[in-house]
Amino acid sequence: MQIDFAKTDGLVPAIIQDAGTKNVLMLGYMNQEAYTKTLETRKVTFWSRSRKTLWTKGETSGNYLNVVSIQADCDNDTLLIKVHPDGPTCHKGTGTCWGEENESTPLLFLAELQAFINKRHEEMPEGSYTTKLFKDGLNRMAQKVGEEALEMIIEATNGTDGKLVYEASDMIYHLMVLLTSKGLNIEDVAQELQKRHDPNWDKKRRDAKAAGKME
Repeated sequence: MQIDFAKTDGLVPAIIQDAGTKNVLMLGYMNQEAYTKTLETRKVTFWSRSRKTLWTKGETSGNYLNVVSIQADCDNDTLLIKVHPDGPTCHKGTGTCWGEENESTPLLFLAELQAFINKRHEEMPEGSYTTKLFKDGLNRMAQKVGEEALEMIIEATNGTDGKLVYEASDMIYHLMVLLTSKGLNIEDVAQELQKRHDPNWDKKRRDAKAAGKME
């Protein structure tokens, strides 16, 4: 990746984003030396415009920004750096430099879990329960979804809210594994639900069926 440091007098802005929560944490500037050190240490290092020196975020507080990925924009003069922060990003103790808390949205974890299941499907590491499910085959995976769905129903009708959430989590996980085995993923389900949220969805379905585009 070639960064155009010359265009902006040797410095490029670096937008720091939490890889998990997707929240923007801060904005800093890098020169070639700071960028190189960031690549080498996998901890974000900036160029301090006020002190005229390199500074690694967290070197004093311990709140390092651990690099997950680095991307350049279309003009190669701005960086987007995704990180896992060790603590609050701002020196004032807040999660971001805009005074906001760096809170995660639980729904975003489904995408992270899907990526994890995809990796298990690709690598099939020994000793993994997810690997075992894939090796057990489609029929067993489908059976597990049914079993977990039944347990969820039992908790919904005769159990507690906590146990209902627990069993629903089991069912969703096994459903995601089943979808992955079929070359699908949870995003496909989300897209289908998004289509159905369209107020005209029923009409579109009827029109498609009338035109012979649906079985």
